[in-house]
Amino acid sequence: MSTRSRLHIPHPSARPGDTPDFSYLELSPAGAVDKPPIDVRVRDIDHLSHGLVRVLDDEHKAVGPWNPNFEARELQVALRWIMLTRIFDERMQQIQRQGRISFYIQSLGEEAISIAQGMALRPGDMCFPHYRNQGLYLYRGCKLVDLMCQCLSNTRDMCKGRQMPIMYHSKDANMFSISGNLGTQYPHAVGWAMASAIKGEDHIAASWVGDGSTAEADFHHAVTFAAVYQAPVILNIINNQWAISTFQGFAGGERRPFAARGLGLGIPGIRVDGNDLLAVYAVTVWAADRARRGGGPTIIEHVTYRGAAHSTSDDPTKYRPKDEWDAFPLGDPLLRLKNHLISEGHWSEKQHAALEKELRADVLNAWKEAQKSGTMTEGPYLDPATMFDDVYAETPEHLEIQRKQMLALED
Repeated sequence: MSTRSRLHIPHPSARPGDTPDFSYLELSPAGAVDKPPIDVRVRDIDHLSHGLVRVLDDEHKAVGPWNPNFEARELQVALRWIMLTRIFDERMQQIQRQGRISFYIQSLGEEAISIAQGMALRPGDMCFPHYRNQGLYLYRGCKLVDLMCQCLSNTRDMCKGRQMPIMYHSKDANMFSISGNLGTQYPHAVGWAMASAIKGEDHIAASWVGDGSTAEADFHHAVTFAAVYQAPVILNIINNQWAISTFQGFAGGERRPFAARGLGLGIPGIRVDGNDLLAVYAVTVWAADRARRGGGPTIIEHVTYRGAAHSTSDDPTKYRPKDEWDAFPLGDPLLRLKNHLISEGHWSEKQHAALEKELRADVLNAWKEAQKSGTMTEGPYLDPATMFDDVYAETPEHLEIQRKQMLALED
């Protein structure tokens, strides 16, 4: 130990040109972590925030106490949603590179989290997503064409041109607006959950942030309120190892797992393999049941890897090895679920290829339909006068004056 005080500056385990190194990740064998009853005391399950709940083992078998014992058909449907999310992402990434939308964010490698949790939550539960939850939007009923129209800011855009691409919302699907100000969704989710409890409902809230957002003040405000009032909420932390170009250690991931962030306040934390759909589903059902029965909030840390760039404005080759995702020890969630189904005799490469072809056609057709409502270069275009709508129940006089002034400039 040094005889002088010093600062510690976190460093990633590998930079461009280095061999990928994930030796810092603490892993548990599949099936090794116990599953306590939902009324367990928080002090008795500290270990869940340090272990790693896993169900799929290296032989693609589902093992251990967290195995949800899905029917084969349920897993085939889950695989379809993961594949659709990935193909949709690929297409939108290509479209952005062609200059036909201005911005996009892929969820490559993180799709199983959205789909598994969509399966675990009830329709009446309220979701406060972040910008890599497009699979959750699709699972909860949002159409491909509507997500595409939002990215185009065209006449069918749900946000009427007032949001960045990918910042969707859906009242019908109980999906709150995505915010570009990171972490703001956490206090919103806790407040909504508190209101649900006050009204005597059994609906819960769920929210998602990245590992970097745990360093935001909003995160800590929300966690404190959730703990004090025992709000029925699931607080998800997506630890994909990188907050844009910043290694997860800068948000505090080197000291203790992110799942342990609530232990000091009495919030249970569970660390789960985010690339294992079965494990994510089981952990979410456990936390949801606990919240519905008055057990309060749970923090779930999903250990995963961001397979693509942070966004279309980012170049990850500048700060991490090109082949880092290939070396990630928890693999690809899509391939793991596919291989599990094949190993159980419920899927085949031929079925997989046929489904992929079908989904690619669906995404292409949706894109053709979306363009009919306008593109960045071809009409129809949104009416600029509508920018003053939907803010107040009755538009104030000063905004009506501004609307008229703007329209006069257009004439």
